[in-house]
Amino acid sequence: MGIDISLLWAVLILFGIMMYVIMDGFDLGIGILFPFMPAREDRDVMMNTVAPVWDGNETWLVLGGAGLMAAFPLAYSVILSAFAMPLILMLLALIFRGVAFEFRFRASDARRRWWDAAFIGGSLLATFFQGITLGAFIEGIKVVDRAYAGGPLDWLTPFTVFTGIGLVIAYALLGCTWLVLKTEGDLQKRMIGMARPLTLVLLIVIGILSVWTPLGNGLIYDRWFTFPNVLWFAPVPILVVLVCWGLIRSLNHDPHAEPFVYTLCMVFLGYSGLGISVWPNIIPPDISIWDAAGPPESQGFALVGALFIIPFILMYTSWAYYVFRGKVKAGTGYH
Repeated sequence: MGIDISLLWAVLILFGIMMYVIMDGFDLGIGILFPFMPAREDRDVMMNTVAPVWDGNETWLVLGGAGLMAAFPLAYSVILSAFAMPLILMLLALIFRGVAFEFRFRASDARRRWWDAAFIGGSLLATFFQGITLGAFIEGIKVVDRAYAGGPLDWLTPFTVFTGIGLVIAYALLGCTWLVLKTEGDLQKRMIGMARPLTLVLLIVIGILSVWTPLGNGLIYDRWFTFPNVLWFAPVPILVVLVCWGLIRSLNHDPHAEPFVYTLCMVFLGYSGLGISVWPNIIPPDISIWDAAGPPESQGFALVGALFIIPFILMYTSWAYYVFRGKVKAGTGYH
C-alpha cells in the first residue's frame, strides 16, 4: 500500500497553521492588550516578553502558504482569489506592526505613542482579517470550472465579521495568559484580572459560533449531527467547558504556566472543531484534498524539502524559547 502524499501534505499544512495560530496568537494578543496598559514601563515589559521570538513565530505562516502552493495549487489559486483583499490587508497590518515593534524602542518619547498606535492597529487588524478569512472559509467558496466564481466582497458577511471579533478575543486571552506566565508583580495581577472576563466572553463567542455555523450551513449541520460524525464532535463542546472551568480555577491559585496551557487547549479544541466541520475538503464545500492535489511528482519533490526543514524549525524554536525562558522584569530587555 503506497503512501498518500496528499494526506501527508494536508497534515503538514494543518500542523503549520496550528503552530502559527498558537505561537503568533499570543504575540498579536499583546498588541491587542496594549490600549489597556498605558504606562510605558508596562508596555516595554510586555513587548520584551516576545522580543527574542516574535519574528520566528511567523515562519509557520510562510510554511503553510508555501506548502499549499506546492501541494495543492488549485486550492492556492482559489483561496487567494477569493480572499485576496483580507489577506493583503492582513499582510500589510503584519508589516506595519513589525516596523512599529522595532522602531518604538528607538523613538523619542514624543514619537513613541505613534509607534504604539501602529503596533496596536497592526495587531488588531491582522487578527481581525485572519478571523474574517477563517469565517469566509467556513461559509464556503464558489468554484466553477476549477476557478473562483464569486464576487470581490463575498468574504464580507455578518458571520465573518463575528468570527473576526471572536479571533480578536481569543488572541487577547492568549496574550493575557502568556503575560501571566512571563511577568510578575502588579502587571501579572492585572493580567490575571483581565483573563477571567476574557475567558467567559470567549466561551460565549464559541457558543454563538457553535449554533450559528450549523444553522447557516446545511452541509456542516449534516456533518455535525449525523452518525458517526456526531460521535467525533460531541466531546468537543464538553471539553471546551471543562477547559474553561480549569482555566478560571487556575487563575485563583498563584498562576504561572497553567492558564496559558489551558488557553492553548481551548485554541486546539476550536481548531479541531473546524477540522471536523470541513475535512477532507480543502475548498469548502465540496473540493477535497485529493481533488485539489498537484501532480504526485511535484508533491513528492516538495515534501522532501519540507520534511528536511521542519525539524530545524522545531529545534530552533524550542531552543529560542528555552534560552529566553523565565520572567521578564521591568528595566531589562532585549533592545
